[in-house]
Amino acid sequence: MSAVKPDSLALLPMLDELKQRFPDSPHDLLIVVSATRQQLILIKNHKVISSYSISTAEAGLGNLSGSFKTPLGVHKIDEKIGEGAELGTIFKARKNTQKIVKILKKPDEKSDGDYITSRILRLSGMEQGVNAGGNVDSHDRYIYIHGTDEEGRLGTPASHGCVRMGNQEIIDLFDQVEVGTLVNIVE
Repeated sequence: MSAVKPDSLALLPMLDELKQRFPDSPHDLLIVVSATRQQLILIKNHKVISSYSISTAEAGLGNLSGSFKTPLGVHKIDEKIGEGAELGTIFKARKNTQKIVKILKKPDEKSDGDYITSRILRLSGMEQGVNAGGNVDSHDRYIYIHGTDEEGRLGTPASHGCVRMGNQEIIDLFDQVEVGTLVNIVE
């Protein structure tokens, strides 16, 4: 977990806005991804309960298909994949390969693949024309929150569009959230 603790009070206006815009979504849990801070914040019942160091896209922020950028805006968890998989398990096409990858802990270490490991939270955009539909659809772009073998690079933009987390952290997050949980990706 990250040492920086965000202020719960500063997030209240965002929570209120999301309740108004998406009244049918569950509101007891919310994930906020801050690209500037390279931090994922889990909010439960209006209180920050966890914050994690992450990696968003090395290419920056953007919603276009094929951009290799992390999409902005409100999303929801559409699928939870990997329950019970061993830490470091490699997933390909959202399927457990039964292979375990070596976790790289140094900031200058890069793997030979863009491995998706341990757990996957698949996202769907909630904002038509922003991150849903057409050439900006986050679900069709296969945007996930997932584990990575490049844990040493967390805290810096390093992904190809997804939100990367440490393996134990994604397992912990996976166990706390449900399908339908809102995810707001902000600058």
